[in-house]
Amino acid sequence: MMRFREVLRLVWINIIENKAKMMLTTLGIIVGSATIVLVIAVGQGGKADVADQFKNLNAGAIDITVGDGIDLDAIFSGGGGFPFPGGSGGGMPDLGSMPSFGGGGMPSFGGSGGSGGRGGSMPSFGGGGGMPSFGGSGGGGAAPLSESTLEMQDVEDISTLVSGLDEVSLIVSGETTVFGGELEEETTKTVVGVTDNYDAVSNLNPLYGRFIEESDNENMEYVAVIGYSVAEELFTYAVYAYGDYIEVNGKNYEIVGVLEEMGSVSSGISPDTAVYIPYDTAEKYVFRTSGTTQITAIASDVGTIETVMADIETVLTENHPNASFDITDSGSAMEAATSSADTLSTLLLAVASIVFIVGGIGIMNVLFVSVKERTSEIGILKAIGCQKSTILLEFLLEANIISVIGGVVGIALSFALVPLLEFTGTRMEPSWWGYVLALAFAVVTGTLFGIYPAWKASRLVPIEALTLD
Repeated sequence: MMRFREVLRLVWINIIENKAKMMLTTLGIIVGSATIVLVIAVGQGGKADVADQFKNLNAGAIDITVGDGIDLDAIFSGGGGFPFPGGSGGGMPDLGSMPSFGGGGMPSFGGSGGSGGRGGSMPSFGGGGGMPSFGGSGGGGAAPLSESTLEMQDVEDISTLVSGLDEVSLIVSGETTVFGGELEEETTKTVVGVTDNYDAVSNLNPLYGRFIEESDNENMEYVAVIGYSVAEELFTYAVYAYGDYIEVNGKNYEIVGVLEEMGSVSSGISPDTAVYIPYDTAEKYVFRTSGTTQITAIASDVGTIETVMADIETVLTENHPNASFDITDSGSAMEAATSSADTLSTLLLAVASIVFIVGGIGIMNVLFVSVKERTSEIGILKAIGCQKSTILLEFLLEANIISVIGGVVGIALSFALVPLLEFTGTRMEPSWWGYVLALAFAVVTGTLFGIYPAWKASRLVPIEALTLD
């Protein structure tokens, strides 16, 4: 019986003598190993991005925005009918009498003041002729379709009527022109009107100066707190921005604070690239009716968030009967984002597994060819007393060594590919277990796809093997 060291030497000789074939065989394993490392790095990078985006949000944060939907129940309810012409109290329109088609004109729809319809006149929709009347005398006409907006009264009502809240803050935001510092022309930035407690709600920390205060809102002061990236863009160094001035929508604002660099998103807004001003100032002088309003509340107990959200919705529905609201908590949003990142990682891992299967099939094919080419060698080994297990071990070792070489080369290739992918803006977080998993996949692939060819080789009958040439 051959010693293991002799079998290993025989395997190595066969690999060295067929270097070109071995390299082509390992291509699938190389690609598969590199893919697994990169897939795990992308997945970990996605999770890190999610964590960064939510790291500055309180676990009990609840965001409230006005929804896009229209309350159809309010529209079709008895108090305010569908906006048909000439309605007298809601529901279907009051058409008065059947239309008269006298004189070839357009039909006249009832009403004592309607014209007789001569000479092709426009139809009269009741009540004195002229343009149609939307909403008659009875029930207030149609439900209003104008957009509702969140306001300070909502904040006060939520603070008073909803228990279990630590903070409630109202913001108004939008894109507007900004100029100052070393800029040669105006640029567009996100400007946010905030109340004095917004820094506590969103965990914003000034690097220089202070945040917006209550007196700034009361007096509608022209003061601003800017993000770190804005400060560097306008003044090169953030410290130079503090105490200087910035022009927002054509008016000068004193920069009373510069925020720490955060690199994350808070309430849908990136603090690094935003300009914060007093809410009342923003509402009156910057946005008027064009800004997007949002309420952020902080629940005292994370376990009561569902109840608090339901209570908030009840208060807002009472204040705005015909509006809908989107109420979300940061915990659910983070869970959904993390779930999406996990799903993406799973899909990419499945793709990498397919690549490995293709590589394994390549190994199996090459080993089958190798068995055919080396029948004489197998016959001689059996003739000198080698057992079936020795032949099986030889071919299995060959498949495993090819796989390990491919795995190592693939991992080495991933080291070069990670910086290239990061250069494209994709966040990569390579991990040691990614390398281990890639190598394990390579070894398992080689073993699984090498078993059958090795078994076929071990089953050859010595005399037949010697005469198959």
